[in-house]
Amino acid sequence: MKPGKNSIKAFIKFETGELELLKKNTWQMAESFGLDSRIENLTGKRKVGFYSWDLDCLESVVSDLQKSPEDKEVADRLAAKIEEAYNFIKKNR
Repeated sequence: MKPGKNSIKAFIKFETGELELLKKNTWQMAESFGLDSRIENLTGKRKVGFYSWDLDCLESVVSDLQKSPEDKEVADRLAAKIEEAYNFIKKNR
């Protein structure tokens, strides 16, 4: 999807463990038009901007990861960051 003039980006900084978990699961982002490669290229040194449609994809991946006992703690932290980003976008519309 192409951003419009009123599209708002929310910025998220991922910690090392969160980023590793996302990178292991980029295969689930195949339909996201480049989000998978963007995640693969992240180093975790700075915040990254995401549009609402990117957050939708991340939320879908993270909700699946929350069902796994070994990934639940990190996935819960990711879900909280995604929720905060959604709230930022809603507030600034």
